[in-house]
Amino acid sequence: MPLSDGPEATAILLDRARHGDGEAREALLARFLPRLRRWAHGRLPAPARGAMDTDDLVQVTLIKAIAHLHEFEPEHEGAFLAYLRRILLNQLRDELRRARPGREEADDALPDRAPSLVEQAIGHQVLERYEEALLSLDERQREAVILRLEFDYSHEEVALAVGCPSANAARMLVSRALVRLAEILDGRV
Repeated sequence: MPLSDGPEATAILLDRARHGDGEAREALLARFLPRLRRWAHGRLPAPARGAMDTDDLVQVTLIKAIAHLHEFEPEHEGAFLAYLRRILLNQLRDELRRARPGREEADDALPDRAPSLVEQAIGHQVLERYEEALLSLDERQREAVILRLEFDYSHEEVALAVGCPSANAARMLVSRALVRLAEILDGRV
């Protein structure tokens, strides 16, 4: 059975992988590995690198996600990448904790060795507030923002991933979500 590139492709692959289809599992890994690697690149500071490097963390993330597929129910095509991002972010934080034992204040800090697009746009100092503000958005808005800003999806790709009828509709969804994020970060909400 050929793998679809349509908007349901990830959901179909997830379903097939849940039922033991190795080809679907491999297709999921191949689809998301490059984007996760790009997102993770430079986020693990040198002092935290020991037995694990960024590529290892990405691999562990994918293994954990595949192992828990039965627990994950996506609402949109982009939900799986947002789910992977959360697992990887937790892996990065765990590595920071291991690298700095006894320094609890570093638990939720993200490394700033190579600033991400988001860090460049809003600055490292408010990144933690950004993460908290993301949680106040509805799931569709959160996925759209993460896909667009952090994974550099085009508006057309965002539209397919979150179920918008067009790239312009996705552009509006992202714009409105960013306005809401700005209001939250400014304390106006």
